[in-house]
Amino acid sequence: MNTVTLRANMAESESLETVTEHERILQEIESTDTACVGPTLRSVYDDQPNAHKRFMEKLDARIRNHDREIEKMCNFHHQGFVDAITELLKVRADAEKLMGQVSDTNRRLQDAGREVTAQTEEVIRCRIQQRNMATTVEKLQLCIPVLEMYSKLKEQLESKRYYSALKTMEQLENIYIPRVSQYRFCQIMAETLPKLREEIKEISMSDLKDFLESIRKHSDKIGETAMRQAQQHRTFNSAVQKQVTLSCAKPLYGLNSRTPLNHNGLSAEATDEEEMDEEVLTAQDLVDFSPVYRCLHIYTVLGDRETFENYYRKQRKKQARLVLQPQSNMHETVEGYRKYFNQIVGFFVVEDHILHATQGLVTRAFTDELWNMALSKIIAVLRTHSSYCSDPDLVLELKNLIVIFADTLQGYGFPVNRLFDLLFEVRDQYNETLLKKWALVFRDIFEQDNYSPIPVENEEEYKSVVSRFPFHDAEIEKQQFPKKLPMSQSVPQIYAQVKEFIYASLKFSESLHRSSTEIDDMLRKSTNLLLTRTLSSCLQNLIKKPHIGLTELVQIIINTTHLEHACKYLEDFITNITNVSPETVHTTRLYGLSTFKDARHAAEGEIYTKLNQKIDEFIQLADYEWGMSESDGRASGYLMDLINFLRSTFQVFTHLPNNNNDHAAMSGKVAQTACMSACKHLATSLMQMLLDTELKQISMGAIQQFNLDVMQCELFASSEPVPGFQGDTLQLAFIDLRQLLDLFMVWDWSTYLADYGQPTSKYLRVNPSTALALLEKVNRGMKDTSKKNNIFSQFRKNDRDKQKLIETVVKQLRSLVNGMSQHS
Repeated sequence: MNTVTLRANMAESESLETVTEHERILQEIESTDTACVGPTLRSVYDDQPNAHKRFMEKLDARIRNHDREIEKMCNFHHQGFVDAITELLKVRADAEKLMGQVSDTNRRLQDAGREVTAQTEEVIRCRIQQRNMATTVEKLQLCIPVLEMYSKLKEQLESKRYYSALKTMEQLENIYIPRVSQYRFCQIMAETLPKLREEIKEISMSDLKDFLESIRKHSDKIGETAMRQAQQHRTFNSAVQKQVTLSCAKPLYGLNSRTPLNHNGLSAEATDEEEMDEEVLTAQDLVDFSPVYRCLHIYTVLGDRETFENYYRKQRKKQARLVLQPQSNMHETVEGYRKYFNQIVGFFVVEDHILHATQGLVTRAFTDELWNMALSKIIAVLRTHSSYCSDPDLVLELKNLIVIFADTLQGYGFPVNRLFDLLFEVRDQYNETLLKKWALVFRDIFEQDNYSPIPVENEEEYKSVVSRFPFHDAEIEKQQFPKKLPMSQSVPQIYAQVKEFIYASLKFSESLHRSSTEIDDMLRKSTNLLLTRTLSSCLQNLIKKPHIGLTELVQIIINTTHLEHACKYLEDFITNITNVSPETVHTTRLYGLSTFKDARHAAEGEIYTKLNQKIDEFIQLADYEWGMSESDGRASGYLMDLINFLRSTFQVFTHLPNNNNDHAAMSGKVAQTACMSACKHLATSLMQMLLDTELKQISMGAIQQFNLDVMQCELFASSEPVPGFQGDTLQLAFIDLRQLLDLFMVWDWSTYLADYGQPTSKYLRVNPSTALALLEKVNRGMKDTSKKNNIFSQFRKNDRDKQKLIETVVKQLRSLVNGMSQHS
């Protein structure tokens, strides 16, 4: 029961909660908008099962309650509603009457206002037209300047005033078009302007290309004009300098300020009449620079200046490389070099003009870079092509062109020191060509010389010679005409040609911007090369020629002596033309002394060689019968011929024209040396003949014959074939032979062996090995003779005694030879 009661209480409690919840939901439905009822109703179904039925019952009850309240209210206000309807019905008739009056009034009003409405509409239409016209005029006033500017732009383009056209475009874009940008034609116009700019850029770039082609064609002419003016300026300055030096007069010239083309231009007072009449051309006279100015302005306005500058510099670099490329045969003529230099000068004159006429199109750094590149290429080209030049005149003209070229560009501010350094290399090349040319000149002079003293028939001829060669001799001047000068014709000719060489070398040294001391040093060095190399080589070759005989060699010795004495006059000659004192500290001296001494020594050596060769030829004719029993009693024929030849030769030496003591001493010394050399060579050859290893045996008769020949040689030496020998100096050449032959002729072996090694020995010059070799040959000869002559027994006994003596001497000689070898 308790359980039932508990459940009943629980059910009652749940029922109360449900009723309370339903009341809340109904209040919420009544108080909220119908659109928000959904969530509220959903909560009914979310509660306990069958709750919605109880809610529906509760809802029905609430509806019925409201219906009763509405019915009560309607019943309470019903009488008032009926009264209001009655009043409304009464007003209905009055409303209809009023409606008729209003309609009638409206009709009358409409009829009266129809005309006014028509006039009003006309006024409105006119006002709209007036407003549209005003607006149109206003807009046209804005558009007309745009159209006028665009028309002006077209005219500027047609007249090729592109810079002005760009300015007009800029005004159109920045000022005029923005005012009327809403119109279609302005949009089209705005779209057209960039295309026009590109066309202007293309046209101006085409003009620039034409300009570049034009200056490439005119560079030659521009350079020619600039170099000609530089040369005229340099020539005029040189003439004025000489005039000032001579007269110390005030110079009548002045220098202009710098001009675009002629940096070294002269004033009107500084030119002669011909130059004054000649119009001075500038780069602008030969080339129209307006395309490059115009193109520069156009690209600057377009904001693309950097592109234009890069293009211009790139193209000019290409043109520079083309200009610097020489023709393959440029070295053949001076015109080839001149055209090459003209083009380069023209190129850099244009660049210098562009540098100063424009702001930044080219910079000094850019031109310096171009010049350094060009200078390296120019130097390499000139080194290569100048090395092909074999004509000194062409090299000299090349040097003059380089100097003018350097002076011209130096006037425009380009450094040219490397070009003047190159000129020193070209000078060496020039000297080489001069040396080759003068080698031929010297060779011709030597070939045409007769190598005999110069005959002079009268005073005029004598003065003619001494005017060409510094010869002064008091003894010869005292002699009567006709007379002979000691040197041959080649001496004054050689001297004159050396002076010509100095003049030719001086031509190259001019205009090198060097001091007189440096020029003097150059001349002396080149002259030294001429003397020590060219002339010395020609003399050496001349001396070695087969057709040059002993007489010619002696004359060459005399000639070289005179040329050696003339060297001091050559130094004075150089001093006079350079005005440099010879006492200057670093002055180079001429090396003629050593050159001509070497030539004399070579000539003397050749004399000795030729004499020895002639002696050898005679010796080869010797035909001794080495087994002869006794001599013929007279000297051999070949030897007499040889002595006669030597005697006549030395007579020629003795009778050479020696007009002064120096020449006499010189020719006498040469003759003495030659004579001594010939005698020594003859003695050596005879000794070698005796000791020839192929000669196995010699008879005493042959020894006697050989002794007769040596006696003739001694007689020749004692006859003083050449004066000046003291005592028996010449005979000492045969002393070795004489002592050896005396030893065998006297058969004085006991004395030889006893005195050997003593300073007072009679046979001091006889070497044991030489005596042993000859004794063995004699011994074999005696044995051979004994075999043939064995008839008488007493002869055989004498031969045996002599044979024993020889064997004893041989043993002693061998011991001496062995002792000498051990000692050494």
